[in-house]
Amino acid sequence: MDHWIPEQNTQESHGFSMSTTVDKSMSKWALDLTPIRHKGFDMLQLLIGLALFLGIHSLQSLAPQIRQNSIVRWGPLGFKAVYAAVAVLGLYLLVQGYSQARLEPLVLWTPPRGMQHATILLMWVAMVLLVATYVPGNQIKAKLRHPMTLSVKVWALGHLLSNGNLADLLLFGGFLIWSVLVFRAARQRDRQNLHSAPEGKLISTLLTVVLGTGVWAAFLMGGLHVWLVGVMPFTRAG
Repeated sequence: MDHWIPEQNTQESHGFSMSTTVDKSMSKWALDLTPIRHKGFDMLQLLIGLALFLGIHSLQSLAPQIRQNSIVRWGPLGFKAVYAAVAVLGLYLLVQGYSQARLEPLVLWTPPRGMQHATILLMWVAMVLLVATYVPGNQIKAKLRHPMTLSVKVWALGHLLSNGNLADLLLFGGFLIWSVLVFRAARQRDRQNLHSAPEGKLISTLLTVVLGTGVWAAFLMGGLHVWLVGVMPFTRAG
């Protein structure tokens, strides 16, 4: 008995030591796999958000019959409620997924430094096109018909030129493909309707350019881009 008790204690101690070693090993693997799981979840969030946000905004241009059937089924107010809910949920998921994925980026390529300057220039074009959507009677909208979609296209292309991470490719590439398809569908409808847009006025066009330049400057120098995205464009492009 005198020899048996220490032997039992030794075995229990050895067993506890093995258990502790296994637990530490499992904890190490769990810690090592956590960033992978989180990164995969972030990308999934981004993809689902893109599918919801861009999908619901494609109905009018790419699936008008589905849109019309939904309005008949739910009524105009019901359709607007579902539309808004899906759009907001999609926007939330893509913003969350993208912002988290940027914390641990998966780099696909490193863009040349000069591409940052090209992005800044294209952003000016995108902001002018965006403002042209809302300023009445400007020649830009009269000529291009769909400046909002073109604004998204230029914005997405500009950011693809200067960002080489996987999350950037998914986000800006998704918006670029969407804008190309939607603009093409819109132009096809324009050709079928065969009616000319009203002529724009020079004063409205000048106002559009001035306001668009102001918005562009607010993003670049006024801190709006830093506040929304957390990146200072001139710092990156300098």
